[in-house]
Amino acid sequence: MTGKGTVLITGAAGGIGSVLVEAYIQAGWRVAATDLEDLCAGLEQKIMRHGQAFEFMVLPADLQRPEDIEELFLELDKQGWLVNTLINNAGFGITKPLTDLTVAEWDSVLNVNLRAAFLCAKETAARLRRAGASGSIVNISSTRAIMSEPDTEAYAASKGGISALTHALAASLGQDGIRVNSISPGWIEIEDYEALREVDHSQHPAGRVGRPADIARACLYLTDPGNDFVTGTDLIVDGGMTRKMIYET
Repeated sequence: MTGKGTVLITGAAGGIGSVLVEAYIQAGWRVAATDLEDLCAGLEQKIMRHGQAFEFMVLPADLQRPEDIEELFLELDKQGWLVNTLINNAGFGITKPLTDLTVAEWDSVLNVNLRAAFLCAKETAARLRRAGASGSIVNISSTRAIMSEPDTEAYAASKGGISALTHALAASLGQDGIRVNSISPGWIEIEDYEALREVDHSQHPAGRVGRPADIARACLYLTDPGNDFVTGTDLIVDGGMTRKMIYET
């Protein structure tokens, strides 16, 4: 095991996920990254640009399938990798009028965003318990857990569930030395930051829209082994937007 340990990052090919992978590699961690199979080749190529002076593994998995999650952890076992840090980053949303949203669409969002986080935490905790090792879990929630835009019921419900799951896991796993926290990002621009308008930035008390690196730094803080007194918390990283009162003029 290198650096501070072995981290498993889900949803690793996306905007925040790929930045998390790079941040943990640069911080000296051994990194296992997972995403859908058709995204893994591009992710591996991106990682390889950093050279080969680190350990990493890219493992395809469809987190809507519980059997894929089980196979993911069995492969880690086969390679002798004990995950002591899990970042449940995988997630997506469907914006659709409530009366048009199908049960299958609802289930797809809840299964990836919430059920998969539960299953990955369960698999990680079981292995840490058997090894008698401490660890850390970070669940990526959202400020949408406490505020919403129209037509986002499935996403909001999944993120509200993530926040509740976090403090429940923290209570259950604390006796095993496993800390569990969540991060609730606000507006994190992952596509074209330079195209943002001044009004986009100025509506944030921090004076700017967020970047994926802001979430990576928060994750590194929460998963640092030295921060063993921080558990069961939700760290809001939103430039102050959820604390700003807005009045129409």
